[in-house]
Amino acid sequence: MPDLPVLQADCANCFALCCVALPFAKSNDFAVNKPAGTPCKNLQQDFRCGIHTRLRDKGFQGCTVFDCFGAGQQVSQVTFGGRDWRTHPGTARTMYDVFPVMRQLHELLFYVSQALTLPDAAPVHADLRHVLADTEQWTRADPQTLASLDIGSLRQNINTLLLKTSELVRAKVPGRKKNHRGADLMGARLSGANLRGANLRGAYLIAADLTRADLRTADLIGADFRDANLRGADLRNAIFLTQPQLNAAQGNPTTQIPPTLTHPTHWT
Repeated sequence: MPDLPVLQADCANCFALCCVALPFAKSNDFAVNKPAGTPCKNLQQDFRCGIHTRLRDKGFQGCTVFDCFGAGQQVSQVTFGGRDWRTHPGTARTMYDVFPVMRQLHELLFYVSQALTLPDAAPVHADLRHVLADTEQWTRADPQTLASLDIGSLRQNINTLLLKTSELVRAKVPGRKKNHRGADLMGARLSGANLRGANLRGAYLIAADLTRADLRTADLIGADFRDANLRGADLRNAIFLTQPQLNAAQGNPTTQIPPTLTHPTHWT
């Protein structure tokens, strides 16, 4: 296994790149418009958020569900060697361009690393280890190389392996599995639904009622759980579930999740 970068955000070692490099539009997730490359109005001189503990109350729910998977500190401390965009303005534009690419690389590392922990995916483990090593090397490339990376092609190649991983793991679940890949399930009434081993890749589950639903071993990569009700749902062994997905949803202490993830603070 390669020496992977940390795949969890460490804001103390990042130059607030998500607050500067990325754009957001005024909506239910953000209280104001902000173009890419412009610091958020709530960003302080020490690169910390001035309303961090009140983001939801102030209309910035989108910030609470974003996770860079550790890309922020990788760009800040490794790619640019600790040279921040304020004291080294000449690096700013390239840093802003590199951050979204690094974020995707780290997300891919997260998914591939998770796939390698699944015994039922053993037939593709060798290929997964190969792409893991290649992707890890990209995270250590220089800024110019990263900016020119065809991240779309890399994602496509890795997604083929992740899909095969999903098929191998879900094949072990008895019975017929539901296929809701990319389905529009916004506001759907799925309370108590048997979705064990289901394919929910890229499904729109915004504000869906999933109370007490069985989502064990379901493929949840890219599923949109914004304001979905997961109270009492069982997501143990769910495939490719991320912390940002949980952060975007509603749940409670009876929601069962994988041991590698945590119950969001707003659930209590």
